[in-house]
Amino acid sequence: MTELVAADIGGTHARFALARLDGAGNVVALDEPVVMRCAEHASLQMAWETFGTTIGRPLPRAAAIAVAGPVVGKELKLTNNPWVIRPAMVNKKLGVEAHVLVNDFEAVAYAVGACGEGAFQHICGPDVPLPDTGTISVLGPGTGLGVGLLVKRGGPDWQVLPTEGSHGDFSPVDSLEDAILAHFRRRFGRVSAERVISGPGLADIHAALAALDDRAIQPMDDKTLWSLAMSGEDSLAAAALDRFAQALGTFAGNIALAHGAGGVVIGGGLGARLADHLPRSGFAGRFAAKGRFETLMRSLPVKLITHPQPGLFGAAAAFGRKTR
Repeated sequence: MTELVAADIGGTHARFALARLDGAGNVVALDEPVVMRCAEHASLQMAWETFGTTIGRPLPRAAAIAVAGPVVGKELKLTNNPWVIRPAMVNKKLGVEAHVLVNDFEAVAYAVGACGEGAFQHICGPDVPLPDTGTISVLGPGTGLGVGLLVKRGGPDWQVLPTEGSHGDFSPVDSLEDAILAHFRRRFGRVSAERVISGPGLADIHAALAALDDRAIQPMDDKTLWSLAMSGEDSLAAAALDRFAQALGTFAGNIALAHGAGGVVIGGGLGARLADHLPRSGFAGRFAAKGRFETLMRSLPVKLITHPQPGLFGAAAAFGRKTR
């Protein structure tokens, strides 16, 4: 049995938990996570030390760390987080003997590969299990927008590939989204899919729709706007959320086509929050609306991973597979 610290470092929150692996590298236990705001800690090392103090015991000498950004080079600069991680210094800084670093949605893809069928909720397409062979696209919104790729070869033979697919250009599909894109372009210049289909993106969609309707809006933080949108109390916020779901559907379909996917899994902090909303939104129609490929798109199962901590579970699973 191997004990390690699993960490999932996002743009807003850092999550830590103890995990245990069996002799074959399978995750057999994941403790309750300790969640911290990244802005309240100056570095990964300081958050790590706070985790050790919080649980009140010496930490294991192994770490599995998922980070929201590309895991390449001598310095890892997270996409929506000011922390900088130097892989060569991780063992010394954290006091461990072994570690694995993976991209955050690479970790979610590891969770998809390691979880049983009971860990998924049907969103659209045929309500059948994910395929046992071929590719599965894994994507979802949170503080940013993540994309990973799971390649299955049957049974326990599978591989995960990290991607930065969310940083491709946002692709509008109608005149209203043309106007939304113009709003984003005025503010940011180049507009990636992540700019629109992420937690902060909802505020700009909301502002763009307000401008089109010549409606004044009151300043509010993202949390308040998301609450209004999810509850349906505010018609403009609800309209912004509907456009968000449609854009997510278009993006998910684009990624599935690019990957040649036989199935799609939605994750991310907002993915879980939208679990009940996506099936009754415009997501499914937009996912399938690929012209001559619509029949193919409607044949793909699209699911949401329901594991409460897929990033932590997946990071631990990555450690098991990469070090065995």
